[in-house]
Formats: sequence, C-alpha cells, structure tokens
Amino acid sequence: MRPRLTAAIIGFGLVCPVAAHAGCGSAFCTVNADWGTQGLWTEPGGRVDLRFEFIDLKQPKQGATKVGLGEVPEETEEVQTINRNWVAAFDYNFDGHWGTSLVVPLVNRSHNHIVDPEGAQTPEQWTFTELGDVRVQGRYRFNLGSDVPLSAGIALGLKLPTGSFTVTNAEGVAAERMLQPGTGTTDALVTGFLSRPLSPKDSMFVQLSFEAALDSRDAYRPGNRTYLNFGYNRWLTERMGLQLQLNLAYKRPEEGNNAEPDLSGGKYVFFSPGLSYDLSHAWQVYAYLQLPLYQYVNGVQLTANWAALAGVSWRF
Repeated sequence: MRPRLTAAIIGFGLVCPVAAHAGCGSAFCTVNADWGTQGLWTEPGGRVDLRFEFIDLKQPKQGATKVGLGEVPEETEEVQTINRNWVAAFDYNFDGHWGTSLVVPLVNRSHNHIVDPEGAQTPEQWTFTELGDVRVQGRYRFNLGSDVPLSAGIALGLKLPTGSFTVTNAEGVAAERMLQPGTGTTDALVTGFLSRPLSPKDSMFVQLSFEAALDSRDAYRPGNRTYLNFGYNRWLTERMGLQLQLNLAYKRPEEGNNAEPDLSGGKYVFFSPGLSYDLSHAWQVYAYLQLPLYQYVNGVQLTANWAALAGVSWRF
C-alpha cells in the first residue's frame, strides 16, 4: 500500500527555492513541495505537477520598516511588480533511493516604476510572458536506522540559463537584470533533507538548500541563496490534508556592473499553511497561502503582504 501523499507545491527546482526578492520585485514562492525530500513519496514511478503563483509586490520597505512611495528619495521609485508564475514539474523515482526532477517555469510579470520622481517623473512599464530558467536535479535517499523511521538524503542539480535576460518594453528600454525572467547564469543547486513519519499518514521534515551561480553573464551575477524549510503534514480526513511550513530565506546581494548590490538581497521568514485534496489515487489538488513573518531588505525594496498558490498533481 502506497504512503499517503500531501499534495504540496513543487517549487522552482522542486523546493521553491528562488525567493528572488529584489528592488523591483521579481519573486517566486519559498514553499517546499518536493514529496521526495519530504518523505511522502518513495516508491518507483512518475509525477507531473502544474501550479500557479500570484505575488503582488507593492509595499516598499527599508530594512525591516515599511515606507510609503516616495518617502525615501531614490533615482528610481519602484511602484509595483505583479508576478504570475506558471510552474510545470516532472518528478521520477527510479526506486526507493534514486530520483530525478525537471522544473520549467513560465514567468508572467508586470512592473511599474517612476524615473526621476522628484523631477520629470517619467513612468516606465514592462509587461512580459517568458520562459524562465529551467532546473534539473537528481537525489538520493537513505534510511538512518531501523529503530527510528528516519530518512535523509541529498539532491544535486543545476539551474540552466534558459530564460531571457534582455527583455525590453514598448519603448525598447531593457528591464533591470533583477526583473528579467532569467539570470543568464548557470547555478549549482545543493539540498540536504531529513524526514520522519509521525503516524501512517502524518509526517514532518526539514530541508536546507543552497544555490550559487557558477559564472557571471553580461556583467551580472546573482547573489548566493540559502533556504531552510520546516514542515508538518497532517491528514484531516481520508482525502483532505493539512500542511504547515516555516520557510526561511537568505539572499546575498547581486554583483557586477549591471547589478544593484545596494538594492538586492535580504532575509525573510514566511509561514505557509496549505490544504490538499485527493481526487483519486492519482490526482491531487492543493492551495497555499504564504504570509511574511519577517522581511529585512537591503536598501529600499518592494515586498508582498501575502502570496497565493494553487495547482494540480498527477501520479503514474
């Protein structure tokens, strides 16, 4: 009999690791929904997942303090960035130990800012739908002992430079690099995870992920990112599951002549409650709300007061 599965969100790279918060507000969610690293799915087979994320970044912050638009003088006043991300993922377990994943994002993003807010006050806008950076990973899981049902593992992979970093608006002005759908760099992905079942249905997990660019592209290198996720899965009924997560993220400032190190990077803590429902043995639907508990940004950056995600998953 297969273990019960809590349908969660497969993140960017199956850990939703790219909480790429920046001055103008490009973003993905930080929820971890890799069933393999959570210990919810270990038998051979495949899984296809499609989810939608909505993140509206319109609250400027300086450090950990909310500020109003125009309250802190800047050459460019960031107004709003709306992220609508479609993320498709394919995950496959070869056996109880080895698995692999492929994640393909489609980024729909609109951004508004004002150039020279104390002078000419020139508005600029970008709206685009573009392929993002594809991620591939392989993982290995092992049991820590027979007395305690505890398992651990490691996942290694790459973020590939498939997303454009030269998107322009109607006037031909290139978007800032932090706003682009791709970084232009190849990044190493390293993840360690630990999971433990608490009952035949319930479980808990912890996961630590690290990402670092292996190169720079066009005078730009994204900052290193570290993510720590804690999760608790509980089944409320035979078909409905509850998941509670605490997601911590730390992002170093970006580097290079085309970067904005003073307006990028930060520290984040999110609480992410979610519900899933088994439509059948193979199909699950889910929804999550991600709420910020703490956000500290370098310089002045746009942040979101909440984010929402929902999707469907099919096992075969």
